[in-house]
Amino acid sequence: MGPKIGPKIGVVTFPGSLDDQDALRAIRLCGGEPVSLWHANDTLDDVEAVILPGGFSYGDYLRCGAISRFAPVMAEVIKAAEAGMPTLGICNGFQILCEAHLLPGALIRNDVRVFVCKDQDLQVESVDTTWTSDFTRGQMINLVLKNGEGGYVADEETLRRLEDQGRVIFRYVNGNPNGSFHDIAGICNERGNVVGLMPHPEHNVDSLTGPTQDGRLFFSSVFDFLSAKV
Repeated sequence: MGPKIGPKIGVVTFPGSLDDQDALRAIRLCGGEPVSLWHANDTLDDVEAVILPGGFSYGDYLRCGAISRFAPVMAEVIKAAEAGMPTLGICNGFQILCEAHLLPGALIRNDVRVFVCKDQDLQVESVDTTWTSDFTRGQMINLVLKNGEGGYVADEETLRRLEDQGRVIFRYVNGNPNGSFHDIAGICNERGNVVGLMPHPEHNVDSLTGPTQDGRLFFSSVFDFLSAKV
């Protein structure tokens, strides 16, 4: 009998995605079974969780994620996410989740008006999601950040609701790189199964490709959640 294979995690590739292969590799390195999903698919191929990766999706010239949100596979992603499937949007994936109204608010041009690429310090604000349960509340982590339109914005009512309900998952510390309101780096939906963030956990799973391996806790968290369901 061979080694046990972890849960099947799908990664959607849109035209312009550039971190899909990194996400697939991260899943494999962390012990899961990566599954490639094409944006034109009308099925999720029986995956147990979905990642929308970073990149530059077609239609971003209109508004980041505005066209990708209508890709055929997104109908299935929305249906599955609303039914409770763990769904993670990273960078452009976060933008798509907002455009699909799976998460509130929007992402706009960085207030510094330039593309930002750096190792970013974050504080973990909530561990009550399918993607963050292996973190500790208040934990300081460091993840790669690279975006040109990463400023999170929302109206005051939405911001108050996110804060009051504990749905701000990560917050920028030691400097806000893009002007996000309330220093927000990541949020979740009310159920806690849909998480979006600007920094890139898939780049922090291997000592060869980043100063930390803090990204591994995203994958161990969702693996634990899915294992507990069996």
